[in-house]
Amino acid sequence: MQQHTELYFSFFMFGSNFSIEDQNFLDQSMEHIQKLVDMGYTGFEFHPGREDTTAYAFPTYADELNAYIAFRQRMDDAGFANIKVATNVGATPDCDPSSSNPAIRAAGIEYLKSRIDITAALGGEIMMGPMVIPYGGYVFSAPNGQPVWSDKLQDELELRYANAQACFVELGKYAQTKGVKLAIEPISHWETPGPNKLAQLISFLNGIEDPTVGVVLDSAQETLDGDGPELYKQQIKHIADQGRLHYAQASPPDRGELVNSWLPWEGIFTPILERFNGPFAVEIFNAVGAFDNGLRLTRRKYWIPGVDEPNEYPDAYQVAQQAYEITQCKLNNIRLAVGDKVKN
Repeated sequence: MQQHTELYFSFFMFGSNFSIEDQNFLDQSMEHIQKLVDMGYTGFEFHPGREDTTAYAFPTYADELNAYIAFRQRMDDAGFANIKVATNVGATPDCDPSSSNPAIRAAGIEYLKSRIDITAALGGEIMMGPMVIPYGGYVFSAPNGQPVWSDKLQDELELRYANAQACFVELGKYAQTKGVKLAIEPISHWETPGPNKLAQLISFLNGIEDPTVGVVLDSAQETLDGDGPELYKQQIKHIADQGRLHYAQASPPDRGELVNSWLPWEGIFTPILERFNGPFAVEIFNAVGAFDNGLRLTRRKYWIPGVDEPNEYPDAYQVAQQAYEITQCKLNNIRLAVGDKVKN
């Protein structure tokens, strides 16, 4: 029997940041939401980063929060009250819960609390992303500024994880009062220094009792830096048994089109679907904003209807439609196989 998965779509297709201060961006976002809901998507991932333009428009976190409250109301008024929103949030160098500087750790706690507030205001139940170590925050040694790798890097990260654990005990308690789960993402060593592996994240979480602080599993990251299928099955069972498997993303290793990608659907999603019903998300990084350089995107941009001039290459909506269809098909087939295994 065909079963439709609760499937969200990441707004990383349209920008590297959800520009809440930009009225033109918000108008375009409403058009994107309508098109994607028509395809069958039941929710979205927004990235509420606090860029310089955002901070200029909204000098305080409270001002920024009010802007997100207004946008959620706009969604509701447009007939999207049933559409869910998750957020994708990262720590920053100035707001870093892993820092050895107490003032920067305190700023990290306040920043992440403000993102929890935004998530709740958007009606979201999941705040996910690289929240422990700032995304791309590689370690450099003084005084020569050489990058730190391998054993020295892992020794440094152990200290930073210890700093962050106490912060996430506090953040977990706060998130729980807002009805929000924190889903930390292990991200490939190509993009950030750590945690790169699910095993590293599990070790970090062992120091935090509250299961409000848990895991998002990104298929791209696991394919690139995971420990292999057998250990992966044990890891998924472990975090699911702890009530920490909060969210999962379908994304190919090149972060592009899902319909033609080298993604081991069954290997990645069978252990998840044995223990977890959703929500899931499609995450595709378009050649927009900071992604071009940050992810070294060599592929063409999926041109965005209503924003870019049309061309003969695939547009963002085509890619999103194909991603919806293949993800629903693959997850449904895996779910049926899981059900058959349970029956037998």
